Amino acid sequence: MNPKVAATAKRQRLAPTERRSQIIEEAVAYFSEVGVSGNTRLLARRLGVTQSLIFNYFGSKTELVEAVYNKVYLDRLSPEWPALITDRTKPLRTRMIVFYREYADAIFTYEWMRIFMYSGLAGNELNRRYLAHLSSLVLVPLLGELQHEVRGSDKPEMEDAWNLHGGIVYIGIRRFVYEVPCPEDPTDAIERAVDRFLASFGLLQKDQGQLREG
Repeated sequence: MNPKVAATAKRQRLAPTERRSQIIEEAVAYFSEVGVSGNTRLLARRLGVTQSLIFNYFGSKTELVEAVYNKVYLDRLSPEWPALITDRTKPLRTRMIVFYREYADAIFTYEWMRIFMYSGLAGNELNRRYLAHLSSLVLVPLLGELQHEVRGSDKPEMEDAWNLHGGIVYIGIRRFVYEVPCPEDPTDAIERAVDRFLASFGLLQKDQGQLREG
């Protein structure tokens, strides 16, 4: 059988849900290399399909980008994180380190980092939506726990929480965007960042005391 005919027959055998997933997977890889401005004609060429087939599954490029956003960003956020962060049966330091280890595992990938950077430079609305969602899901409850622990008047503010968060995310940016030497396992760097942050508000000694008591 002619190779082109065989390839076409193979494409036709895919169920619609499989074909849609295939398009999204390839779009994730493609946009991570060229940014969300990449055109669907070249994406179709990578997939070995026609451009019109892509639009059989996605009404527009915007709809395809939205599917990529859901897969790369929203699907990686755990609904259990708010409960983890606000579980006062565990020391705050422990909760923060567990969360940031899990968050790093979720986002420290080539696709996540590069699509996020490309989208940000393009002024894409998806980035702002993601950061707003992340703030309500994670940073607002985290700030509430930090302010609960600080007894003095110098309580952390949202900007402080973003500074900590941004510093940890920057480990992944250095690795996957700038491609400079970074630790394969970011655990130690995460722990040091959390400890410095807690110490700046006088919380590290208190939290370590709770760990010893436990």
